[in-house]
Amino acid sequence: MSHAFPPVILDALSLAHSSWQPVLMLGVEAVHAADPAYLSSLAQDAFLPTQGRLFAAFMQPLDKVRYVLVGEGPYPREQSATGVCFMDGAVESLWSEKGLSKQVNRATSLRNFMKMLLVASGKLSQEDTSGDALAHVSLKARAIGSPFIQTLTELQANLTKEGFLLLNASLVYRPHVAPVKDARAWMPFLKVVLEALAARDGEMPTLVLWGKIAEQLKALEVVTRFPRAVSEHPYNLTFIANTTMQSLFGPMNLLMRRL
Repeated sequence: MSHAFPPVILDALSLAHSSWQPVLMLGVEAVHAADPAYLSSLAQDAFLPTQGRLFAAFMQPLDKVRYVLVGEGPYPREQSATGVCFMDGAVESLWSEKGLSKQVNRATSLRNFMKMLLVASGKLSQEDTSGDALAHVSLKARAIGSPFIQTLTELQANLTKEGFLLLNASLVYRPHVAPVKDARAWMPFLKVVLEALAARDGEMPTLVLWGKIAEQLKALEVVTRFPRAVSEHPYNLTFIANTTMQSLFGPMNLLMRRL
């Protein structure tokens, strides 16, 4: 029964959009059914994200989801782990005089994602994504009246407007537990989430799977019903040149302000 679940888990549901809350409760019950000890042991442990943001990715209403982006797990730093896939809470400004901001450069996945977007839009050459090349882009981006977005908050808002649900394969990070192990525990939860999306009327959302842990979702039968775009995780430099990701994200112009 749901009342037996730890308060830290149940309280986190309140951050999710109301359209998701019954689905997420079923997902939590599925995690418990698969491993009755998991949620109670998690509640007694220190994990990221903090501040009740376990289900923060589900602020996107269920009927607005057009893409489900699945990464690996939360950033391993408290300030950075927001409960939203690859949105680093330590980052605000995207640009600096030298190119990308120091905070973006520290968040490897975000840095490579931005470089991929710039290559896809023709603003950066795939053969040269160095600091000097980025400094030229940044000069234009930071100019008065520039059409470029300036902050990570704006990037997340643009992704939300495109219909992205920004999930991680593991909803938690613990330094003493292998991410793949926590991801395995959350697999029943993700299965319930994907089944709820598959049951909607209208077009099926596209699954965007980043990295080996996210790819393990392909073991679920429900995944075969979704169109998929699969790539290495963006912490790999090769992600910048991934043509599947360039084709998917390029037309969205995510680094440009929306009217």
